[in-house]
Amino acid sequence: MNITILANRDLASCIALNHLVSGLSDHRATVFLSSRVGSKPLAAPLQQLKFVEQDLLNQIIAPLLNRTSDAQRTAKQSLLSFEQLGEIVAGGVSELNNINEAAGLARFATSEPDLVLSIRYGLILKDPVIAIPTHSILNLHSGALPDYKGVMASFWALLNGETEIGTTLHFIEDSSIDTGSIIASTRLSVQRDRSYLWHVLSLYEAGCEEMLAAVDKIAVGHSLPSNSQADSGNYYSFPSTEDLQRFNERGWRLFDPEDVLDVTRQFVAAD
Repeated sequence: MNITILANRDLASCIALNHLVSGLSDHRATVFLSSRVGSKPLAAPLQQLKFVEQDLLNQIIAPLLNRTSDAQRTAKQSLLSFEQLGEIVAGGVSELNNINEAAGLARFATSEPDLVLSIRYGLILKDPVIAIPTHSILNLHSGALPDYKGVMASFWALLNGETEIGTTLHFIEDSSIDTGSIIASTRLSVQRDRSYLWHVLSLYEAGCEEMLAAVDKIAVGHSLPSNSQADSGNYYSFPSTEDLQRFNERGWRLFDPEDVLDVTRQFVAAD
């Protein structure tokens, strides 16, 4: 199949792509990236988180990798950058921030998608986009649906005192957000000594396994059983300064220095 992946140019999406790419070797994959999520000014703690989730990889780690030889770059790496993934993905990896406009829609259509996989993509897909793939669009949401729709679902789950967080694999059926029929879900036990970032990045191995299992079923002609979401649930947006203060008062951190060091080592293969 021709599989088009829509993701965001951030750390979690890159980790998810690393999990997915090897499992899609029997298919022709094309990756389109959005370069941002949302347009509102971010509170200072979220600006720091943005540096770790986006700038560290895109502006520091990836350029460093590009200056080294192929053998040096991949000898000990457990994670590849977007640029390195682009070298092994048949359809390449490139940015697409105007997918709902005529030019972007045409470019998306050139990938001739039989199936679309969406992970953290920064734009709401409109009906003309949804109509293009032969089969469907599957979205991996980093939250338990329908209770945690929207942005930073894991943050809100931790703030609300949940003992588990998770992912939800669902269909994108229209331009509403996180409302499509649910195919599968995963759960991860909350660890009080770990940060928000650690929890988010830990979700994607199991979530991507569910996505690959769905791809395998579609590839052999099987339909995906799914359940419609209840009308209830909650939609969340970016936390305010007051929300972030409550998060901190309850002993949570957005990220720890150890998180940054650990993920950096996986890209740069530091001894």
